[in-house]
Amino acid sequence: MKVAVVGATGMVGEVMRQVLVERNFPVTEFIPVASERSVGKEIEFNNKTFKVVGLQTAVDMKPDIAIFSAGGSTSLEWAPKFAEVGTVVIDNSSAWRMDPTKKLVVPEINAKELTKEDKIIANPNCSTIQLVLALSPLHEKYKMKRVVISTYQSVSGTGVKAVQQLENEIKGIEGEMAYPYPISRNALPHCDVFEENGYTKEEMKLAREPQKIFNDKTFSVTATAVRIPTAGGHSESVNVEFENDFDLKDVRQLLTETSGVIVQDNTAKNEYPMPILANGKDEVFVGRIRRDETQPNTLNMWIVADNLRKGAATNAVQIAEYLVNNELV
Repeated sequence: MKVAVVGATGMVGEVMRQVLVERNFPVTEFIPVASERSVGKEIEFNNKTFKVVGLQTAVDMKPDIAIFSAGGSTSLEWAPKFAEVGTVVIDNSSAWRMDPTKKLVVPEINAKELTKEDKIIANPNCSTIQLVLALSPLHEKYKMKRVVISTYQSVSGTGVKAVQQLENEIKGIEGEMAYPYPISRNALPHCDVFEENGYTKEEMKLAREPQKIFNDKTFSVTATAVRIPTAGGHSESVNVEFENDFDLKDVRQLLTETSGVIVQDNTAKNEYPMPILANGKDEVFVGRIRRDETQPNTLNMWIVADNLRKGAATNAVQIAEYLVNNELV
């Protein structure tokens, strides 16, 4: 099993390497891939040292699977080149997510839709993954009508430059800015670029991607995405209106029984999900589960996950595992 990680030197690429090792993915040949400026650089994988290769070299090596985390423009140009030589590409950028010819996959929800013909598979946005994993069993039972979400997103979602900005500001060091304003002791209602409708690209991903994952346009999602000064882990305040009424005990039971979800919801003991507890873990944590008392059939929840793991690397590796276990690669 030849596995390439494209963007192997980046933040998500590093976590992908860790997750592949932790989950004992059957890698017989590892191919770290990055931009030309990183070619020849040595990186570690499974206690061995590998030299980074360029994109064309990696295509020529014909890996079985290539997991991409190198940005949209790289994915648009190079994913089809890998696919042409028979490689299955699992892409972590937004490049292919809304392409009607490509599957957008959270394994626990819709991996069964994958076939041998799928050579480019899209990994959803980090905030979308944790949202849909928690909503999936509830949508199945109570049928969602409308979801209102506000996110509290870690600087690690922006990348190394943003993490460095936060660290510099905490230490009082002047340095390069990833954001237009300071992030320490601040909150920026600005994740990704603004679109013509006044929403950011991140907010529109949250509006569109869940409908595609569930293959259902009967519900709507509206979002406000906020960047906060945490180093790892995204949090979400979620308000869901259902067609059918629910019992809170049943909601908690459904979530408890959902693969990949952990319920932390005991306000008497101050137990609720927090980024500091989710950091480094693969599960999605759900708490503050309560009825919205202002309108019928409506639920409030607080959802937290490590955006670099389940929000990116782990989900991609789980897709790869599904492909291998079902002989689709």
